[in-house]
Amino acid sequence: MKRAHVIGAGLAGLSSALQLLDRGYQISLYEAAGEAGGRCRSFHDVALDCLIDNGNHLLLSGNTSAMAFLDRVDGRGGLIGPPEARLNFVDLRDDTRWTFRPNRGAVPWWVFSAGRRVAGTSVGDYWPARKLLSAKPGDLFSDILPTSGTLYERFWEPMVVGALNIAPERAAAILLKPVLLETFAKGADACRPLIAKVGLGLTFVEPALKILDEAGADVSYATRLKGFETSGNKISSLSFGLDSVSVEPDDVVVIAVPQWVACTLLPDYEGPTGADPIVNAHFRLPEPLSNIGQDPVLGVIGGMAHWIFARDDVVSVTISAAGKEAELTGEDVATKVWRDVAAALQLGDMPLPRWRIIKERRATFVQTPEQVNLRPPAQTKFTNLALAGDWTDTKLPATIEGSIRSGELAARCLTGA
Repeated sequence: MKRAHVIGAGLAGLSSALQLLDRGYQISLYEAAGEAGGRCRSFHDVALDCLIDNGNHLLLSGNTSAMAFLDRVDGRGGLIGPPEARLNFVDLRDDTRWTFRPNRGAVPWWVFSAGRRVAGTSVGDYWPARKLLSAKPGDLFSDILPTSGTLYERFWEPMVVGALNIAPERAAAILLKPVLLETFAKGADACRPLIAKVGLGLTFVEPALKILDEAGADVSYATRLKGFETSGNKISSLSFGLDSVSVEPDDVVVIAVPQWVACTLLPDYEGPTGADPIVNAHFRLPEPLSNIGQDPVLGVIGGMAHWIFARDDVVSVTISAAGKEAELTGEDVATKVWRDVAAALQLGDMPLPRWRIIKERRATFVQTPEQVNLRPPAQTKFTNLALAGDWTDTKLPATIEGSIRSGELAARCLTGA
């Protein structure tokens, strides 16, 4: 029976494995680490004595690839969020608070309602946003929209930094077009914010592994691909150090590893090379929060924190584009971020609780126009080899949605379906 050899068990690899399984392939999955999940893994932290994610991730209901993946693994029940499209924000500089609430349907009449749009903005502030839909490959965000003013500070900057993990002055504007078209341009039904109820591992990774296991997939951990041999225009064998695996004529191979690993495996690699960090902070509170309700996500303006995720007695914080913060000590980050959390969640003088700081120094590829233009397509010069990963040319930012979409594209180009 034809077999798919998938290298890497992050979300890109799991996505491609499920897609190829559904196309009739037996699956062999190889992961260099001791567990699956990649940058979306969950683990029990000893210091906090609870399950936390390696990195925090915000999804929107309009992330069609992520939602389809969850439907396939029966994982939608692992997400939580408000029953409608609303996203709360606080500006710590003056404690202004507001709720962004798009309306249903494609016509954005919400901009005419002061109670729905960003605090301190007017209807006219939103009209220039249409220019992003005409962004060219070399355009920076700052070439298209101004990087000053209330709407920029309270909407565009947090959106760009959150989605692209880079300052707007360096960000590739073309990556915002699909974000706008797939979410905000479709109205409220595509803009509901969602996070993992307990952990990304329980929501995405473990259900996918269960399906693969039930289908008889071979999953190998601590198994790092060292190289491969070719015959003509096909991969003929995979080398894992002392072990070698034959790739039969009808077999296919997906390399779904980070770009800094791919460049060591692929001949003539010319894809993205740099990486930008994200810092995540996790706090274990003395008792569950009582004022969160159905809104577990809070956007933060004017502080070190960018997004706060609250789940019972665990509060997690994301700091994107965290080049400077990644160089601080964990204690410095925890102390400074906790001040933001206490102010944003109105916790008064609650002392710094137990904390854990996770520095993901290579969280995403550098999403500048130059690096975006280097993203390779899923198809390679070898007819039975495809690439997957959020650094490949998905046309999307390097997010969960981009990772899962890359797996779909890899499977499609290998099977023609």
